[in-house]
Amino acid sequence: MNLDDALQTFIVESTELLQQMEDALLVVEQQTDTAESVAAIFRAAHTIKGSAGLFGLDAVVSFTHAVESVLDRVRGGELPIAGPLVALLLEACDHIGALVAEVSGGEPDAGTAPRGLGLLERLRAYLPGSSAQPAALPAPGRSAAVATGGVASDTWHISLRFGAGVLVDGMDPLACLRYLATLGDIERIETLADGVPGLEEIEPEASYLGFEIRFRSDADKHAIESAFEFVRESSEVRILPPHSRAAEYVALIRSLPEEELQLGQILVRCGTLTEAELAEALREQREQTPPPLGQLLVAGQMVDAAVVDAAVDRQKQIKETRAADASFIRVDARRLDLLINLVGELIITGAGAHLIAQRLGDGDLLETTFTMSRLVEEVRDSALNLRMVQIGATFNRFQRVVHDVSRELGKDIRLEISGEETELDKTVVERIGDPLTHLVRNSMDHGIEPAEARVAAGKPAHGTVKLNAYHDSGTIVIEVADDGGGLNHAKILAKARERGLVGAGEKLSDAEIRRLIFEPGFSTADQVSNLSGRGVGMDVVRRNILALRGTVDVDSEEGRGTTIRIHLPLTLAIIDGFLVGVGDATYVVPLDMVVECIELSRPGARREWEEDDEAEADAQEVAEPSSVSLHDGSYLNLRGEVLPYLALHEALGVPGDPAQRQSVVVVQYAGRKVGLVVDRLLGEFQTVIKPLSRLFARLHGVGGSTILGSGEVALILDVPALVKSCTATAELAAPPAALHPTLSATNPIPV
Repeated sequence: MNLDDALQTFIVESTELLQQMEDALLVVEQQTDTAESVAAIFRAAHTIKGSAGLFGLDAVVSFTHAVESVLDRVRGGELPIAGPLVALLLEACDHIGALVAEVSGGEPDAGTAPRGLGLLERLRAYLPGSSAQPAALPAPGRSAAVATGGVASDTWHISLRFGAGVLVDGMDPLACLRYLATLGDIERIETLADGVPGLEEIEPEASYLGFEIRFRSDADKHAIESAFEFVRESSEVRILPPHSRAAEYVALIRSLPEEELQLGQILVRCGTLTEAELAEALREQREQTPPPLGQLLVAGQMVDAAVVDAAVDRQKQIKETRAADASFIRVDARRLDLLINLVGELIITGAGAHLIAQRLGDGDLLETTFTMSRLVEEVRDSALNLRMVQIGATFNRFQRVVHDVSRELGKDIRLEISGEETELDKTVVERIGDPLTHLVRNSMDHGIEPAEARVAAGKPAHGTVKLNAYHDSGTIVIEVADDGGGLNHAKILAKARERGLVGAGEKLSDAEIRRLIFEPGFSTADQVSNLSGRGVGMDVVRRNILALRGTVDVDSEEGRGTTIRIHLPLTLAIIDGFLVGVGDATYVVPLDMVVECIELSRPGARREWEEDDEAEADAQEVAEPSSVSLHDGSYLNLRGEVLPYLALHEALGVPGDPAQRQSVVVVQYAGRKVGLVVDRLLGEFQTVIKPLSRLFARLHGVGGSTILGSGEVALILDVPALVKSCTATAELAAPPAALHPTLSATNPIPV
């Protein structure tokens, strides 16, 4: 076995076991029957300790043994699994993780050793009359061996029954013992004469004696067995390893690669059983009604029962893992990124080929490019799905955050999670962790009131923080909600005026007041603490979310709680777009946000229908004339619905006059609809997002760029920013008291 590979396997498995241990600790207090969770916690600690002992990681073994000793008392019903002990065990998990991280090549921390000593002292408090120091050998392995009738020592036990004809064959039993002495020390040997017959039946050249030997050696089982190689076929040789070695075998079995192996092969692979012993056991199994191989090995004292149990468990685990992972394969994330980039280039090239086919008017070539476009779209969807992961793993990390912060604040706060199956891009998942941490901690510190205040307000004494995720209009929405006191609008406004963020006579809506909490340096905390008061958390949240092309909004009701809503794109690489023309420029609107397209008619203007060329008619797909009326101010009449609109000619500063015949693209984001007035509708287009350079970082309303099939560059509209800008402008202009009933659109332009 490659020890470097085995060590890496130990590190990966220990990390997974520590996560399982932490998850079980976080829920064990809420359970009425804790036996299963406590057993899972104990198994995780025991496995880590055994595997660490295999690699000589004494620091991990020593500390984990103390943790295991405490857990053993909990498992035996001697200790209740209560809050202080759970907190201590969580700290112990963190410390074991730090020790494993140092093994993996992480930077050593000078505070790790003192922190470990402090934790050991606190763990010993739960072990009255015990030093909680690890024995030289793992205690659970030794106890298991004693229960099966083994010898509780750290020496090998060899049982010899030489065949009666061994002397006739020219073999000397004493020579075997002398050779054995070269491999170690024979500490004790007992001669067994139970096979000696009466004097009248004794054969002078026959061997009747047996030996029971206590042998101390660092040699492995195969080397010890080689001392009896020439008498093996005619004699009975049983070699029982020391229980320290048995524990190492158990740890080694657990670290074996996940191959489809039989029980005997696993025991041979780990070194506790030799090929000769396996062959003998299999032969014995074939000659009689076959009991399980493990029973034969234990009954014949070839293998310790604890080792057989570990091998059987490993065999089951491998089968279960194989069944679960049969359809999965691990792929380097960088290879996925490269695949996405190549698919993006393929989309651009395919669009160019389609334009050339249209220009040439070749029917066969057009059909081929259509087929290629369809296949490229399927490849794109498949490639993007490879990067999609569930957000549940990110949400579950906050169980520990809520547990620790609630103890620090002295509040009883619980976390509720929903929508954990919601999928989004792996890059988004990795970068959303820090903003969510800020939001959850702020909800606990600022939002949730002390228990006395909650009870006085008629609420439960415990507070609740909720994490939820769902899809909406081509985006993913993540909500962080609490049932606390809500935002104090008066206090926020007063603080903003005090800091000069709002003028003395300036009036703000409730939504504008709530948005002030994201201003740099803004905080309503009365004093600075480890959690809040420095005014950097919410500003960091907004900047990180904007970097992901997302937005963040706040809803709050004083006395009832606060909900912070984050809207994020599903992917950062490729989207379906809808091309529109404004002047001589082409823009892309994310297709998932497009609701419908409507022809615009202006009051007082005579309706004239002109013959469009065939390409424009195909792009717009106008079935019947339909219109929406433009009112003074910032509103449109959309079939009797008041719709804020934004004329992109003016909003984006496009030179030239607007077209005589314009259209409205109705987009929706975060539950709000807005109309974008454009000159031309150009149809759908697969868009590869290219980020803008820092030179255009402050360009409002544009979120990126793409390359069209013609080689031209088109800007991708930042719909969230345009919706926010449009609704803010529309709020300043009073909507018309009544909309003319005859100017309503009934037939939208299909998209």
